[in-house]
Amino acid sequence: MASGTATGRQPGDSGAMTYHGRVQPGGPAQVRELPRLIITKAALGPMSNNAYLLRCRSTGAALLVDAPAPAATLISLAGKDPLTWIVITHSHPDHIGGLSALVQATGAQVSGHAADADPLPVRLDRTVAHGDVIEVGAVELSVIHLRGHTPGSIALAYDDPTGHAHLFTGDSLFPGGVGNTWGDTAAFNALIDDVEQRIFAVFDDEAWVYPGHGDDTVLGLQRPHLAQWRERGW
Repeated sequence: MASGTATGRQPGDSGAMTYHGRVQPGGPAQVRELPRLIITKAALGPMSNNAYLLRCRSTGAALLVDAPAPAATLISLAGKDPLTWIVITHSHPDHIGGLSALVQATGAQVSGHAADADPLPVRLDRTVAHGDVIEVGAVELSVIHLRGHTPGSIALAYDDPTGHAHLFTGDSLFPGGVGNTWGDTAAFNALIDDVEQRIFAVFDDEAWVYPGHGDDTVLGLQRPHLAQWRERGW
């Protein structure tokens, strides 16, 4: 795997000096404060799944990216402000283990891609497609469909008007490569094509990547390795 731990700061990013994106199950969350959005990253469960609470600074509205178990950890993370949306990046069990309990406890609506709807334990309140926008308070997140890890895998992009982009990529892009396609050549080709065309061709090197497991990275650390990933086939 290519190296990929990200460090750095952007204008108005008051959490950049302490935010590093390295979290462990049972350990403290990491908080990054942008001018319009607060990002809280926590790791949960035996597979060390990352979940991200995105809170609009002007309204207090919050959105959760993925819902691993235990739900109680995420309910505590959300606190008193309203959890408006839970967005599922894909339907693998380790990313949705806390979904039912979270919906029951918070009343949050659930969004995801229709191609990944069937395995979910709750119905989708909103299905999204590539290019759609999800609002959390006054903040807009763009939906990026990345086919391959699952048919309906998505990423979310927040394009900070005061700095760089922030990409929540689920299990489709990590430091060192794209998501697992279990030797399925067609699925790998679809995923590497989408990641190249919809991520690397759109966002610059400073775009920050928040994956579904493990450490964060930035696109500039990963871009030189795209040809290597394609050649090796995973």
